[in-house]
Amino acid sequence: MRALALAIGLAFAAVAPAAARADQPVATERKLVHTDQAMGTVVQVTIWTDDETAAATAAQAVFAEFRRLDAMMTTWTPDSEISKINAAAGTGKPVAVSAEVYAVVARSLEVSKASQGVFDITVGAYAGLWKFDEDMDGTLPDPAEVQKRKKLVNWKDVVLDKKRRTVRLKRPGMRITLGGIAKGYAVDRAAALLDQAGFGSFIIQAGGDMYVSGDKNGTPWVVGIRDPRGPRDQSFAVAPIKDHSFSTSGDYERGFVKDGVRYHHILDPRTAQPARASRSVTIMAKDAFTADAWSKVLFILGAKQAMALVEKLPDFEAVFVDADNRVIMSSGLKDRVKVISEPTPGV
Repeated sequence: MRALALAIGLAFAAVAPAAARADQPVATERKLVHTDQAMGTVVQVTIWTDDETAAATAAQAVFAEFRRLDAMMTTWTPDSEISKINAAAGTGKPVAVSAEVYAVVARSLEVSKASQGVFDITVGAYAGLWKFDEDMDGTLPDPAEVQKRKKLVNWKDVVLDKKRRTVRLKRPGMRITLGGIAKGYAVDRAAALLDQAGFGSFIIQAGGDMYVSGDKNGTPWVVGIRDPRGPRDQSFAVAPIKDHSFSTSGDYERGFVKDGVRYHHILDPRTAQPARASRSVTIMAKDAFTADAWSKVLFILGAKQAMALVEKLPDFEAVFVDADNRVIMSSGLKDRVKVISEPTPGV
């Protein structure tokens, strides 16, 4: 438009502005998608805009933020803050951490307390017990070793000092992991970056964690809920979402079937066994930090136990596919979520 106005202002222009610009495309708002990997999963940034350059720059800032947080909170490298906490377990020496790591650990313990230990970051002690990563070979852990590790899992043995901003694990062998909450925190941080960059309509997705902002010029973003036993790209339900997180935990991401039984990575901290009450649970909440942690809790509890809790929480909804493949949803989603096909049966 600036070029057009300039041409009109210069009355002596030799060529009419419309003719001069007729062969140049007009920038229109559209969906621009950028993908990378971080925190052990695929991170996808979708922005509704007409500015490709700004969108690309913003997406790279998001990926950098994920990598920054991963470096602080991973257990896969010895120099991360979480690894340093684990290395000092049982020594009596508190470990000073950054404000962000402290906040995520503190929030984790709040969820542990509220869920009566169903969410517990000390499940890091189960690392290597089950083989659900690159080492997956279909074997089951030694029952004696399971019992030994269970004794190291107790969120009450994580000691925080808010004034000194330290974290201490009381007993040798304890380990914490933020795998059940860190991605939610990262999604919220990424959403804040895009908001600060001036984008109001976007989706950020990291594995099963998602935040949806705004709409597409009045048309809502529509997201799908994955069919737990269907192909990876198949949804059994869809819903319009705006300015909310949508987080799914399912038994299909990392696991195997042995002798007709599915074993997967979402362990019940109380038993050290894969949780059995659900196939998947999808949470809609105001932020991804909340949705990420509570999706694990509700998955473990199952719809029968968890729905009363869901109905009490403000701005919080859930859709379950239970162990019997039934779809159960909270009251606030019944008019919003559209089931397009019954979930695929199977183990």
